[in-house]
This record gives sequence, structure tokens and C-alpha cells, in this order.
Amino acid sequence: MKLKAIIVEDEKTSRDILKNYVTKYCPNIDILGEAENVEEALVLIRNNDLDLVFLDVEMPYGNAFDLLEKVGDINFETIFVTAYNQYAMEALNAHASYYLMKPISIDELIKAVDYVTEIKQKEAALQDQVLVPKINVVAGKITIPQQDGFEVINTADILYCKADDNYTEIYLTTEKKKLVSKTLKYFEDILADSHFSRVHKSYLVNVNEIVKYVKGKGGSVVLSNGKQVSVSASRKADLLAFFK
Repeated sequence: MKLKAIIVEDEKTSRDILKNYVTKYCPNIDILGEAENVEEALVLIRNNDLDLVFLDVEMPYGNAFDLLEKVGDINFETIFVTAYNQYAMEALNAHASYYLMKPISIDELIKAVDYVTEIKQKEAALQDQVLVPKINVVAGKITIPQQDGFEVINTADILYCKADDNYTEIYLTTEKKKLVSKTLKYFEDILADSHFSRVHKSYLVNVNEIVKYVKGKGGSVVLSNGKQVSVSASRKADLLAFFK
């Protein structure tokens, strides 16, 4: 698992040593940048989606704790690197993942990085579980993955779903459309207990949004937004069973 990191250290020699160690002994770490003070570090943190920050405690014009306070909502792990052990308790209170003492032990550095990697792997595994579109533990909701997290949608707000190869277009009562990288069969399965009917190979409709049925070999249904959807002859009986 690749982790994106920066080094925050005011002494160039110390920065170079740490960077060389990380590059040589921790190949899963990509060093995106270096900073020698709080302000430079803030710029790097705000401009990059980081997994890890190697952080010296004492710097000019502020220290590591000033930096973390300015960042506010911290979404990365922190490995403190310092020559002073009196900051250990404060680092622990700042939710540091690891506390490395200078001069840096290569074994301890590897252990620290392995520890952070394990944390991030567990987070990624949990995120993968949550971001898969599925019925939410809250009845009547599904989650739809997004780049920055996931969106929760009320199943009652779904008018119909339309197949688009290996994707599904979800049309909502709000007239919005969501494109999700899952097949229509996937949504048919997870919405099976939510009053949805697969009326056609390309359509899954919310039965509660049907306002009219038009007779025919298979016929068609008209939804509350005026959309008319054909019904396959082989699926007609299953649909009409909802209205018995």
C-alpha cells in the first residue's frame, strides 16, 4: 500500500537523513514534499491529500503542536521525530501514531511506518465495505460511493434505475441522476425488499412511483414524472402481483 507523506523538519541535514532512510528502507512511502517551518508545512498539508506527516517538534515560529492546531481537521497519521523525549505525552494527546527519537534507528523507523501502514490498510478496508452501494443499516436507505466519501439516498426517492452496460443510472424524484459502477442486477438484488420491480432487462422501477399501467403483450408503466417504461412479457406477472 503506497502512502503519501511529507517531512516537516527545520534542519536540512535531519531532513536529508530522514528522507534517505525512508526512500531506502520504506519503499511504500512517497515523499511529496518537505517543509522547514509551520507555514510551509501548512501549505503542503492543504495542497495534498496526505496519509502521513513526519513531524519534528521544535521549529522556528511555532512547534508541531501549533501546526496541528492550525490544521484543525486532521485526516493523516503523524510520526513525531525529535531529539527530546519530554514531548512524548503531549504527542500522545495529539494522537500521534509513533514517536521516534533522534538519532533515528532504522529498525524503529521501519516499525513506525509498518504501524501506520497497518492503520491505513484497515481504514481502506473499512472504507471499501462502506462505499460499496448497499442497503444501509438504517431501513430504507442505500449508500452511493463518491470520490470524497459516500452519499446516502432514501430508496423512496428513487424513481427507477436504468442499465448502462456495467453501470447503472439511478433517476431520483428530485430529477437528479446518479451513475454508479454496478450492474442493474446488483441493484435488483439489494432493492428486492424495497418495492422495486425489474420490469425489463434495462429497467428497475419503484412500484410506489407507478401512476398508470398501459395494457399490451407486456404493456408499459407510467411513472410519477411522466416517464413511460416498457414491461417485458416475461416480467409482467411479477409486476402486476404488486397490485393484487
